[in-house]
Amino acid sequence: MNSVFITDLDHTFLRSDLSISSYSREIWNATAAHNRLTIATARSFKKSEQFMKHLHVNAPMILFDGALIVSQSRQIIESKFIDKALGDAVIDVGAALGIFPFVLALKDLHLNEIFLYPTQRNRYQHKLLTRYRDDDNLYESSQIRATDRNFKLVYMGEEAVLEELQACLQEQFGDALKYILAPEAYMGCYFLTLLHPCADKAHGLEVVSTYLGCTLHDMTVFGDNLNDLGMFEKAGVSVAVRNAHKTLKACADVVLDESNDDDGVAKYLEREGL
Repeated sequence: MNSVFITDLDHTFLRSDLSISSYSREIWNATAAHNRLTIATARSFKKSEQFMKHLHVNAPMILFDGALIVSQSRQIIESKFIDKALGDAVIDVGAALGIFPFVLALKDLHLNEIFLYPTQRNRYQHKLLTRYRDDDNLYESSQIRATDRNFKLVYMGEEAVLEELQACLQEQFGDALKYILAPEAYMGCYFLTLLHPCADKAHGLEVVSTYLGCTLHDMTVFGDNLNDLGMFEKAGVSVAVRNAHKTLKACADVVLDESNDDDGVAKYLEREGL
């Protein structure tokens, strides 16, 4: 194996309609014959597996923004949880401002997941849920609380509202949490993701490099948004798609001429990975 290529999914490898072109599938699988290929995503194991079912993934997947690392044989390598007491305290702070999160958690060690959503939700949350209406892990709660194994709590809303919430949480909980405030490109709002302080894509890269017995210098990463910043700082080569956030582009080694809708990742792999 020559190199390790790790890509974000949404707005990086996936097209904006959440599809993967036949060209991208062909190039990915051809590249995987001689290199290690995998993903680093905010998405869950269940959703990621659905997207990647026709692609050869031969390195551990970094999921839930780095809160879960899963081997290519579906074994949990590492997990980082927000404990229940802290999660409930966070929810109480948000409730005082009239906003409630999604709670994404692990149900069991067989990689079954829980997606808790609040009865009191805003229009952005409501719209997001329409994408998941056929999933079997959704649970509505009129008094939403944390579970025993929380990967992350996610708030959606206007930037100013979430900035106020983040400030309140940081004042109360400090570095007991990791905070990611970033634009949500599908719906034109922002999301605030709360994670274990060691749960991020940068830490995920370190776990994967140890697992594979390679160095961070051997890794090329692809991304588009602010939750990719950590792994851009760690990897040997960082590649931003054309549609990436300007902050990410500023720290990238390579900025592609192609966007996610132009199969930017696959075109880079065809040039550099085959």
